[in-house]
Amino acid sequence: MSGPSSTRSITAGSTWAQHHRLTPNTLNQAAPSSAVPGVLWWNPAWFSVAAAVALSVIGVSAINLTEPVGAGENWIKQLVFLAVGLVACAACAMPSPRTWRYIAYPSMVGAIGLLVFVLIPFIPHEIVRPRNGARRWINLVLTDFQPSELAKIVLVLALAHYLRYRKNYRTLSGLLVPFAIMLMPMGLILVEPDLGTAMLFGPVLFAMLLAAGAKLKHLFTIAGLGAITIALIATVSLLAAQRDPPSYPVLEKHQVDRIQGLVNQIKGDRRHADTINYQAFKAMTIIGSGGFFGLGPERSRLILRTQRLPEDHNDMVFAVVVNRWGFVGATAMVGIYLVYLVGLVMTAATSMNPFGRLVCVGFATIIASQMVVNIGMNIGLLPITGMTLPFVSYGGSSLVANFAMTGIALSIALRPAGYFARPSFEFDERREGLERVEYIR
Repeated sequence: MSGPSSTRSITAGSTWAQHHRLTPNTLNQAAPSSAVPGVLWWNPAWFSVAAAVALSVIGVSAINLTEPVGAGENWIKQLVFLAVGLVACAACAMPSPRTWRYIAYPSMVGAIGLLVFVLIPFIPHEIVRPRNGARRWINLVLTDFQPSELAKIVLVLALAHYLRYRKNYRTLSGLLVPFAIMLMPMGLILVEPDLGTAMLFGPVLFAMLLAAGAKLKHLFTIAGLGAITIALIATVSLLAAQRDPPSYPVLEKHQVDRIQGLVNQIKGDRRHADTINYQAFKAMTIIGSGGFFGLGPERSRLILRTQRLPEDHNDMVFAVVVNRWGFVGATAMVGIYLVYLVGLVMTAATSMNPFGRLVCVGFATIIASQMVVNIGMNIGLLPITGMTLPFVSYGGSSLVANFAMTGIALSIALRPAGYFARPSFEFDERREGLERVEYIR
């Protein structure tokens, strides 16, 4: 190899480079003009960063409404988490996409190790804090850390690393590896149990395979089988719960109650409004009272205090947003989410690096899925699953993880031309390692 250590030389006899006439001069001409060579400072990922900050400010304001005046501390903690999240975003934007690709698999191993750790029964409660029967959190003294939030990020990185080459997923058997990558963390998260987070993994894998170019007939066949399986599990669970005595062979009792609660809502059955449907009916009542333009802060705070909505600062924070700022405010918030997603999609579209494109698609799918599920369960269209509203719901692990994802996307956008290579997602074994040109900036 020749040339400076910051670049990787073109393999001798590279016919691909000769065919496309890539020379040092053309490479330098292709580099964007910037104070730092190879860094594109003005890029669409900044839209995502700005949207993330705006959503976080909305979240802090909404969390403040759920607490007594002058006596609350959750909104202050959320401000601290926001500051930590911004630092995490900046830190994750510094490494190049190549670095994130190199650490994808080791990070996956580490995340799985943490998911196993929280499930070990003899770990003291001072270290792993069970809540409502779930083992999801590791005590870090100042705050709790949720390994499943890390698992979402490294799953996307690992899948993007594997799906870079077309030969890996163009056959039905080739899809087994990405499904195995998904099922390892997903299965452990289900055991915690955390159905809400586990539900994200399927859409993420589907979207990334679709973006990579997997065959549609394979994807829709698998998606159809998955939908049938979910329907069968829900049906069997509901029927088993209605037996005397009730049994729960697949899902936990509270999970079956949530499905039954959704069925009751669809039927208009209010007999369980004070039991399994309590949280859902309270959320819809609070949303309805917000009207078109919302209520003043004092009146909104009074309604929230009298209605006693469980998890109003966390999973049900969307109801608080609508109550305070009304339909107009909720629409504006959804618009900010769309700005965030457009920033990621545009970053994927402008990146010349297949790994970077897939990472942005995966992150966009996580945020979009969480938003849709959370809003759906707040307005009574989906069962309550414990899904947080990204950047808005209270929680340090979730907020910092979301900003870390945004930082990685910014890293990709800052270096959109990091690789000069064969057309994306193509692979030729005869030429692999002989005809790739990489220009690292």
